[in-house]
Parts: sequence; C-alpha cells; structure tokens
Amino acid sequence: MTTQERKFVAYFRQFGKVKAANSLGTQKAKVTKFLEENKGRLIAEHTENEVKFGKTRPALTAAIAACKKNKARLLIASLDKLNRDMAFSQVLLDDKKVDFVCVELQAATREMLKMRMVFAEWEAEKIGVRTSAALQKLKKQGVKLGSPRPEIGSEAGNKVNSAKAVSFAERVAPTVRAILKKNRNAYTLREIGAVFVENGLETPRGNLEWSPTQVKNLLARIK
Repeated sequence: MTTQERKFVAYFRQFGKVKAANSLGTQKAKVTKFLEENKGRLIAEHTENEVKFGKTRPALTAAIAACKKNKARLLIASLDKLNRDMAFSQVLLDDKKVDFVCVELQAATREMLKMRMVFAEWEAEKIGVRTSAALQKLKKQGVKLGSPRPEIGSEAGNKVNSAKAVSFAERVAPTVRAILKKNRNAYTLREIGAVFVENGLETPRGNLEWSPTQVKNLLARIK
C-alpha cells in the first residue's frame, strides 16, 4: 500500500432503526480496526442520515469531494442495503475518479456492486410476481385480505412470506452450494453464516448479518 493509499475518508450511515450489527458505534469500531490493520490514517468522516437523505446522498457526495481534494480512498463502513440504492450507484459507482474499499467486503469492486444491484432489481421483480400470484391464490381460496380476524390475516401473511422465502432460496441456491463447497470446514450454523458474510451473500432483506436461524431456514429450503 502506498503512502497516498493510506489516507482514508470514512463514510458512516445513521440508521433509523438501529441494530447492533450496523449501529454507528459498531461501524466506527470496524473502521478503527481496519485502519489499524492496514496502517491507515483517517483524515475526515461523513455520516449519512438514512431517514432523511431521500433520493440524494449529501454525506456521500461530501465524502467523495474530500477524497478528491486530499487524494484519499473512501472507506465505506456499512454496505447494508446499499446494493439496492440508485442514489449510491449514481454518486459513487458511476464516478471512477475515486477509489473505495468496503470494510465488510474488502474484495468488493464497482463491477461486483453493480451486478449485485442488477440481481437485487431482478429479485424484487420476481418476488413481486410470486407475491401477486400467492395473493390471487389466497383470494380464490376465499381468504379476505385485511380481514378483521387476526388468525386469517396471519395465515395469509405467512403464506406470502413463505413464497418470498422460497423464491429467495431458489435464486441463491447455486451461490450457497458453491460457497459451502469451497468452505468445507464451516460446520456450525454460526460458522456458515460467517462464511456467507465473507463472500458477500446478503439476507433476503439485503443485510450482511446472518443469524443461525436464518442460515438453518435457508439450508432447509435449498436441500
């Protein structure tokens, strides 16, 4: 790593609903660890408010400007759901004048993230079709959606969620099999979840955090 590459500008994200895995404190801890391991120096940091940014990303724009001014690399603390965000693509992925590195997935490149956005869009479309089909099937079975009877509403919701889970499992099955074949030493559900994260496999909601239960359910659907 050259002297120029050792300068970083951190890009953090403040989420409305905070989870331990992507809290601001956790993001900063990951960045600190990365800097220590790579002998990097943080010269600036910018935090995006995920609730207020709307269709633009002012903090990301500011971070990129700081990188260009100081000839530094952009250090992205959290990739959570960014692969589904068009503003992120337009601001960073289409601007090849700034180099970046993702703390959670250091092998990520512009090409990789763009492909993930394409797959996410395809997945959303496919899930939409399956969800519509599942709702139509429920209607034919006499289920009234939005029924005041909670047990009926819960049953309908469970069937729709199940259809979404099956669709997701079908899509990622080849990737999961390839990951498991390459990492035969991952035996426990927690170890397999960690391997998923290392390989950039996101959960159905676009997160890079796999719980043992999520791993178990996914493997059951694939097998």
